[in-house]
Amino acid sequence: MNKTRTPKQVGEAWFGPMWNNRDIAMMRELMAPGAIGHLEGGREAVGPEGFAEFQAEFVRAVPDLKLEVMNSLADGDDVCVHWHATGTHTGDGLGIAPTDAKLDFQGVTWLRVQGGQIVEGWDFWNLGAVMQCMSGMATV
Repeated sequence: MNKTRTPKQVGEAWFGPMWNNRDIAMMRELMAPGAIGHLEGGREAVGPEGFAEFQAEFVRAVPDLKLEVMNSLADGDDVCVHWHATGTHTGDGLGIAPTDAKLDFQGVTWLRVQGGQIVEGWDFWNLGAVMQCMSGMATV
């Protein structure tokens, strides 16, 4: 565990190198074993293993998914990250057959960090619109 990262550095590493490199070792470094992720759509992920399942499912559907940190703000143990995601729905995953839909969407995630690790997080992005786009019914 790397206790030298500030909450802001943890948030930026999460939405930069961890997601973009699919770095499970970094995920375990940045997320406490009992951390709770309150994901969009009412889903919860517990610890790195629970989050890794969600990430793998999403990446199966959108293998070229890339995230970019647009901005981040920190206050004490909390960090709020505004991120931007792009990719193409070319894989099976999330229960939708590939449609080659281009995805381009943004979200905000609020993280609580203690001792250099995420202990709880809340995602805010429009999963419904992304799923509609993936199914060929809309664009995002």
